[in-house]
Amino acid sequence: MITELLKITAWPMTPPRPYSFFHIFLSAAGIGCSICLAVFLSRRRKDPQRHLFLCGLFLAVSEIYKQLFLTLVVHPGVYDWWYFPFQLCSVPMYLCLLLPFLPSGGKKIFAAFLQDYSLLGGFMALAEPSGLMHPYVTLTLHGFFWHFALIFIGTSCFLSRLPDRSVKGYLASLPLFLGCCLTALFINWAAGPDTNVAMFYISPYRPSQQIIFHQIALKTGIFWGNAIYVAATAFGAFLIHLGLGAAYGRWAAGSGN
Repeated sequence: MITELLKITAWPMTPPRPYSFFHIFLSAAGIGCSICLAVFLSRRRKDPQRHLFLCGLFLAVSEIYKQLFLTLVVHPGVYDWWYFPFQLCSVPMYLCLLLPFLPSGGKKIFAAFLQDYSLLGGFMALAEPSGLMHPYVTLTLHGFFWHFALIFIGTSCFLSRLPDRSVKGYLASLPLFLGCCLTALFINWAAGPDTNVAMFYISPYRPSQQIIFHQIALKTGIFWGNAIYVAATAFGAFLIHLGLGAAYGRWAAGSGN
């Protein structure tokens, strides 16, 4: 019965081309709506933990749909481990669900991570959208709306009082990122070289499939290619943290927060 219900939503489509009208228009509209919603909720003094938790629930439900659709409709009876939900862009789902139940110190660390890495992952995936395009309407929309949700999460954290905006706040969240990287690497190692598993795109068996970093790995080797990719991601999040920390001071002064 579940399979039959899922098949009802199996609307085929020609995968849109990156930087086509579809990609540009949907990205611009989704980013704009995500930021506007975060600003609207912030100005209404809504508890950010509540709507971050609800966003985590939305992501979890949509991910369950995606996993069932892939396993029962796209690859009937075969689970494709490439889609196991533990990429960098998957982690915010788990953190949003855990956030309300943490002590204040843990909330600051999670909020800094969500602010920096959600925005980084959301904007980077939309800038290079090849992984979002699928031959099914629902899977393509899932990919886009997932990353719109990440931008909403990151913006909501930015507009809230939750994260520590100092360099110390970034450094406090760095072990969480590195711990996720090590977990992803362990999953990739345990899956073995005969699978296509590449959580966080740091497989120990093959070069990263991320643009630019694939070429780096071919020249430096897989180990150093992965290390450079992880370092570049952490540095990108650091730049976002610094930039948003400076911007928040100006925004808070202007809004009276």
